[in-house]
Amino acid sequence: MFNWIRQQVLQFLRVPHDPEPPFGAPGSIRVFRAGRNYYNLRLARWGIGQISAVVGIAFSLTFLAWFKVEVDAAKVARESAVVAAPVPAPAVTLAPAASPSPSRKAARPKRDPRQDLRRMAARTPGWVIPVIEFFEFGGILLFLVQLPVTFSAVRLEFEMHWYIVTDRSLRIRTGLFRLQESTMSFANLQQVEVKQGPLQRLLGLADVHVQSAGGAGDHSPGREGDSLHTGVFHSVNNANEIRDLILERLRQFRQAGLGDPDDHGHHSAAPVTAPVETASGDAAAAAHELLAEARALRQAVG
Repeated sequence: MFNWIRQQVLQFLRVPHDPEPPFGAPGSIRVFRAGRNYYNLRLARWGIGQISAVVGIAFSLTFLAWFKVEVDAAKVARESAVVAAPVPAPAVTLAPAASPSPSRKAARPKRDPRQDLRRMAARTPGWVIPVIEFFEFGGILLFLVQLPVTFSAVRLEFEMHWYIVTDRSLRIRTGLFRLQESTMSFANLQQVEVKQGPLQRLLGLADVHVQSAGGAGDHSPGREGDSLHTGVFHSVNNANEIRDLILERLRQFRQAGLGDPDDHGHHSAAPVTAPVETASGDAAAAAHELLAEARALRQAVG
């Protein structure tokens, strides 16, 4: 069932297929994914949210049942009062009682919230309870429907973490509802570092931050570490391996002097030897011609 939901969600959100490897030798492609404990952490957060919702629904149903009993009791009391209404007695005028001294005033009783709720139930019309029950059970139905959907979203968000490294560049794709994909060439990389928070350390996860030229002070307002010049291998369980791999390939890339892959076709299309040889031949011919004219002029003068 999950595969069917996965296919429907990806088709509805128009998520493209798995990312293509960036520029580099085919045999150098290495693919990394987010650590399994990252998925377990997100699943635990999802479970806590669902348990909290269940507790809220149980409390709401309990309160609704109690409130319905109070409304029914108030309705019965009103009907009984109408049937057994006594004959009003003649009014008797009494002399006003002397007000007690301020020091002898009785303490004001504390307000009971339950009495306030009972008075509110007594004033509630009978048609209000069915309306509340309709929305209550509608909310329960929506809660049951969202369970497989939100669970699938957590699973898919975990699966959408792609980190691809070749011998000349790297590509990072993350996100489900907000898809982000970035490609960085080794020609521009300047710094590779591993960052790990306390919870990540407990779960054996870490982030690998790869920074390119110009990224020292260019940070976006999103998650910490996000930047136009920074790529993040988020919550991987082999951060040191990824860091060492990138540093080693970056060292080999610089020793080979390959340059930016975007300029590869431009540099290889125009050899510079032929123009140099042509220029050298033209200069030699001009020099010989100038020397011959100088000799002829000297003989004429002499």
